[in-house]
This record gives sequence, C-alpha cells and structure tokens, in this order.
Amino acid sequence: MNKESIYGLTFEQLEAWLLPYGYKKFWAQRVWDWLYRKRVTEFDAMTDVKPECVELLKEHFVLHTLTEHVKQESHDGTIKFLFKLTDGNLIETVMMRHKFGLSVCVTTQVGCNIGCSFCASGLLKKTRDLSSGEIVEQIMNVQHALDEAGNGEKVSHIVVMGIGEPFDNFENMMNFLKVVIDQKGLEIAARHITVSTSGLADKIYEFTDTKIPVNLAISLHAPNNELRTQIMKINRAIPLEKLMAAVDYYLENTNRRITFEYILLKGVNDRVEDALELAELIGHKKQYVNLIPYNPVDEHGQYQRSTPEAIMAFYDTLKKKGLNCVVRQEHGTDIDAACGQLRSKQIQKAQ
Repeated sequence: MNKESIYGLTFEQLEAWLLPYGYKKFWAQRVWDWLYRKRVTEFDAMTDVKPECVELLKEHFVLHTLTEHVKQESHDGTIKFLFKLTDGNLIETVMMRHKFGLSVCVTTQVGCNIGCSFCASGLLKKTRDLSSGEIVEQIMNVQHALDEAGNGEKVSHIVVMGIGEPFDNFENMMNFLKVVIDQKGLEIAARHITVSTSGLADKIYEFTDTKIPVNLAISLHAPNNELRTQIMKINRAIPLEKLMAAVDYYLENTNRRITFEYILLKGVNDRVEDALELAELIGHKKQYVNLIPYNPVDEHGQYQRSTPEAIMAFYDTLKKKGLNCVVRQEHGTDIDAACGQLRSKQIQKAQ
C-alpha cells in the first residue's frame, strides 16, 4: 500500500478520517498539535496520543515523502533546497530572509507546461502535480531545519511561486493553504501568503469565490497581447482581455490589492513605451507592480538582463503615472537564483 503524507489532510479531513475508528475531535486536535505546534518528525513521538491511534496513523500515513538532495546557502542567508520525491522526481524550495521575516517559496508541480520562453522552470515539461501533502511538507522541512538550528526562528511568509502553475493544481494548492493558515497549527497569516498565476482566468474566478484572504499575484510580463504571446504562450488561449476581466472580478469581490509581476527583459519589454502602455493597462486598478530583474538562463540565451538605467527609467515612468511599484530585492544570486535552474542542472548532470 502506498501511504500518503499526513500533511495532506486539513484538520477537518483528519477529524473525519479518525472518527470511524472511534477517535473524536479531541484526538484529532492532539495529533494536529504534535504535527504543527510540537512539529514531531516521527509518529512515535506523539506521547499523549493512544498507542493504538499512533499505530493506526503509521499504518496509513507517512511523515516523510521528501528527502534533501541538494542544499545551497547564499551569502545573503537564502537557502535553496532540492528535494527528491518518493518517485525520484526533483523539486525546489527556497527560504529567503527579509526584514519582515522568513519567507518560503514553494513548488506545486514537477515541471511546468505553461512554457514561458524566459523561464528555467519550463525547460522540463510537467510530469505530475504535487499532492497537497508534498506541498505542505516543503514548509515543514524548512521549519524542521530552523528548529534544529535552535534559534527560535519560524516561517512567517509563503509565496506559491516555485516550479509549476499553482492554479493548474488547484485543489491540492487550496488544501495546502487551508493547512498552513489553520490557527490551531502553523498559524501563518493569510495576508502573509501570496499565490502567483500566469493567468488561468477561470481559476482566478474560482479562487475569488473561495473567499480565502490570501494575496494574488499575476505574472504579466508584457503590456499588450502581441508581446505577451511572444514570450508567454498561455496568452494565445487566455489573452489580456480575458485575464483582465478575471482580475476585475477579483478586485471587485475581495476589495484587495493585486500584484502584477513584470520580469524586465533587455530590449524586449523594458522600454519607456512599454512602461507607458503598462500604466494604461493596469493604472486604474488597485494594484502593486513588482519589477523583477531577469536572471539569465543558459538555455534561453535570446534574453538578457535589462540595464540598471533601463530598470530605473521603467520604474520612474510607472511612478510618475501613479502606480505603486518596486524593484524586487534579489535573493540568492550566487546559488542558481532562477526558479527551476538548480533542478534543471541536476537533471542534466544525471543524464
């Protein structure tokens, strides 16, 4: 029997699973507390849970489906993990240090089918979705590493921006969110979590309707359909008109600000004219623009990093048009900073 990760269960699902075996909510709460407050790494460490209940959990679930394959630490404190899954696939997780706390970027799929032409994650096609347990376990593995360091540090923020398209793995991603924001467990504030999508409009509507107060980011990267289709093939199926209609639905029904991510590619989308067109497209929306200096990827040699002068001209143009924007602070530039880059290199090495 292939055992599932216990981290894939929300509290309500754990409670419902235990009930037919005669264990009421009280016992579910105790197990939950051991998992997320005391953060045990073995079921046998749950000392105030009935031994019969512990054996039942061991029979059906596991605590470890990820093993550390490679760990890279940057001079700025960023740590990049390459985890191996039970089927041998590799995924990346990154912990970043900020003034406001510790942020973890999680992966939702093995590979990616969105096919953005500038992205290292898309070099290897999607193999499968991650289970909700495999996504939660990325957070738990980082937290366990922090616990072992003994400094009392705790993961405070999450960005769902790793390998894959989160909204293409919607159900498992939503279960993950419910687990990590649960106030009886990790208790990571929903306002400290951001989910990024390349623009799956139908899922933006569905995400909005869940009313879960998690932040939404759109990987935009171009101010018009022609250019966006050139660098992001998803725009052929979901052009900006459809995407912006979904964005408006989100804004109208949540009253939250939305983040637009914009990777600056030299001579492609980083001109002042592009900035003016971007301001025209989103300037009237309740927005926040995250300008991202490009991390070059060997396999995508057609793209180069924008010059500092071009980045500042783009930024200044948006600010003058009244947009809220920032140039993203870079983390881990010395450890294969581009998302998917470490995984791609390891697979190529193995071949």
